[in-house]
Amino acid sequence: MTSASLRRVDPTRQADPLRRAYVAFLGTRAGRWTAINIAPKIDPWLLNVSRGRLGMALMLPSTLITTTGAKSAQPRTNAVLYFHDGADVIVIASSYGRDSHPAWYYNLKANPRVTIGAGQQMTATEVIDESERARLWASADRVYPLFADYRVRAATLGRVIPIIRLNENV
Repeated sequence: MTSASLRRVDPTRQADPLRRAYVAFLGTRAGRWTAINIAPKIDPWLLNVSRGRLGMALMLPSTLITTTGAKSAQPRTNAVLYFHDGADVIVIASSYGRDSHPAWYYNLKANPRVTIGAGQQMTATEVIDESERARLWASADRVYPLFADYRVRAATLGRVIPIIRLNENV
């Protein structure tokens, strides 16, 4: 996949009413349960067969990220929400605000070369500068407002949610 084939997501773009309603549903108990228990099982298949056009996230920007297993060295594919920051792709290792990072986070920390979408090779780095994190959180919250809730949930469990920058530089 080339950079052009991963749909560009501008975090400054205003969300339409349908997207806001869907995010509101995801903030409910039923929506959260669906997002945690059903979407991770269906999304990789759905995004793959639809060539990235349709996932359980519906109108939210989602794509596949393939990492190399930290222990197994096998490819592991997961669906993630994303947005662009300049030429870079930003993904959030939120795990719905639960007490541990998603497995794909540990994989990319061990092996930072990842594939996003249908084949775009990128290198992952964790954003650690606090002012940069604050700027990216503002963008992330515009793309998916429930990230703010996830940060609060994670903080009560003693976890800081990682922000990951993906770029094409080797």
